[in-house]
Amino acid sequence: MVAPRNNSPIRKATMFLTLLAVASILGSASAFAPPSSATTNHARRTPPSTSLSMAPRFDKSTNKWYTDVPEERAGSSYGPIGTLYRAGPKPFFSRVIDPDTYDQAVLKYMAQDGTCDRKEAQGNMDAFLENPQDWAYQKVQEQNGKYKKDYANANMGKKQVFLSTVWGLGVIYFIGNLAYNGIQGGGLSDSFHRTMELLGVDA
Repeated sequence: MVAPRNNSPIRKATMFLTLLAVASILGSASAFAPPSSATTNHARRTPPSTSLSMAPRFDKSTNKWYTDVPEERAGSSYGPIGTLYRAGPKPFFSRVIDPDTYDQAVLKYMAQDGTCDRKEAQGNMDAFLENPQDWAYQKVQEQNGKYKKDYANANMGKKQVFLSTVWGLGVIYFIGNLAYNGIQGGGLSDSFHRTMELLGVDA
């Protein structure tokens, strides 16, 4: 028997802010470990004949979320570069540094939502990692009947992807050129030695 679901927007926002405090990846906004409690509403599933039975479930023995559906597993949706395009460098680095925590967060979101697919869950996690306050506010607005934002396809229009790519390559070139010129001209080395002298340290 399926336990009653509480769809309060404040409760849903609080769940994700609680996840945020569990681990720390590039600041508090990057943490998404599942709660220590092994019993949740989504851990109790209906018989296999319903769609909810296919949603990710929580394994008490491993204290992790898991899924038996190939389309819901890590790697079945877009990769880290897709995260970079959709939400920027903050969630990108969070995902690269701790992919397991990211995957657990996505699976838990899918279990709590009960209807979204892997791509939509990743889009929401990326948006949450980028700015948890804005994401939570948007979810409250959606619960109140306002416009639902498509995080799964955010910033993925052809023009936006092109502009983001050009901008990213420009930044990489600028930083690389600056570092190269600094090393070749001895600028970085001189700056290091001057800093050491000011600190009274022989370098």
